[in-house]
Amino acid sequence: MEFSGALPTVDLTYSDVFLVPRRSAVTSRLQVDLAPRDGTPATLPLVASNMNSVTGPRLAAVLARRGGIGVLPQDMPLQDLDAAIREVKAQPVLWDTPLVLPPEASVADALRLLPATAGHGIVVAHGPAPVQVDRIVGVLPATRLATALPDAQLGDLVRAGTPSIDADDIGSERHAFDVITDAEVEMVTVVHHGHLVGTLSARSALRSTLYRPALDADGRLAVAAAVGINGDVAAKARALAAAGVDVLVLDTAHGHQEGMLRALRTVSELGLGLPIVAGNIVTADGVKDLVEAGASILKVGVGPGAMCTTRMMTAVGRPQFSAVLETAQAAQELGAHVWADGGVRYPRDVALALAAGAASVMVGSWFAGTIEAPGELQTDDDGRIYKESWGMASTKAVQARFGRLDAYERARKELFAEGISSSRIYLDPLRPGLEDLLDMITSGVRSSFTYAGAASVPEFHERALVGLQSAAGYEEGKALPVSW
Repeated sequence: MEFSGALPTVDLTYSDVFLVPRRSAVTSRLQVDLAPRDGTPATLPLVASNMNSVTGPRLAAVLARRGGIGVLPQDMPLQDLDAAIREVKAQPVLWDTPLVLPPEASVADALRLLPATAGHGIVVAHGPAPVQVDRIVGVLPATRLATALPDAQLGDLVRAGTPSIDADDIGSERHAFDVITDAEVEMVTVVHHGHLVGTLSARSALRSTLYRPALDADGRLAVAAAVGINGDVAAKARALAAAGVDVLVLDTAHGHQEGMLRALRTVSELGLGLPIVAGNIVTADGVKDLVEAGASILKVGVGPGAMCTTRMMTAVGRPQFSAVLETAQAAQELGAHVWADGGVRYPRDVALALAAGAASVMVGSWFAGTIEAPGELQTDDDGRIYKESWGMASTKAVQARFGRLDAYERARKELFAEGISSSRIYLDPLRPGLEDLLDMITSGVRSSFTYAGAASVPEFHERALVGLQSAAGYEEGKALPVSW
């Protein structure tokens, strides 16, 4: 990356800069390879943050199917982390995980899991998993939920005879797309050896031609998991590796500290053969110390997250673009990589983080407001659908993290909580699902690459030309309101 014009004399965040177009030989967005090449199985430079309200097994599986990596949070009990990793590994790669509910389930039950939106559906079936084909009643399009009474039973709404595809007969994504469109349905079931193994929509079939899944050596979906730096870190790391985790993330708010360095050395000496991510940091000195202790990827960002109040409470942090730029340069010299953690609100921010040298970009609150994020869907008084979100240093998170302590010790820790304990993240009616957001983000980022004349992430690091702009310049780039 290089600056257009004078070098900055102050630290910058994403809204302070813009990308300058360059002569380009890249003629199509489809020529662009977004693989981060950071030693992880990812083929997409997007990581779901290790926040309780962001990443669970459902979201991690969907993200990995499209090439990204989800980081399961360290606040989960170890046995729950083990189960979540194994759940992701058990999900299908070539088709979608079916959402199965019994015929006696109500519309209200379904709406807590899935909004009434096109392109999604529920498999209505009798009995527990694995679901046998002869116990499938049918597929109920999610849009049908919008016109049914809350107490109506799904078995009374579904139509029998939903088309299905045998997994062995899916010759290509185009074949699956043609079957679905010819049947004039939103979704079909995928069956194998007499059992339900997945679902497919026309859009899912199309997406499979644009994304490459993030897979482990055994061809299963990849997933990361986080651990803190206190307690028996070695035992936790071994347990996660045994469960099949693909990336270990050692995480604490202030990553450039002795406790982190000790934990890193401990995990590194185990020889687990996994990429080790550590953070959070914002300086080249932090990169040097953490890499020497065993990290191969640095998690960069203090204070830019939507749920974070660290900068206002402590004055500690750094504008994110400059933090990523400095740490990425230092990491490159040491053969390491950077994940830019926080502060992205538009696809442009993701592109700018990559331009600054990040291998991948971590996304938190942006993904929290999706169908696949943890938690049930809720509806406010105006009928808008939302999920709850909270910061990982907030009182709510502290209570969950230290719930096993006695009341006195837990109360002491709550005195020093930071961040927002409860916030409503509303689903975007146009992009309610994680994949809808991925389509928007990757479309914008791919275009950024073509403007820079870069066909890969390393080329983008080299060719990105960045300029400085005023606040008015940033506002000029926004689309005018529809009502103008």
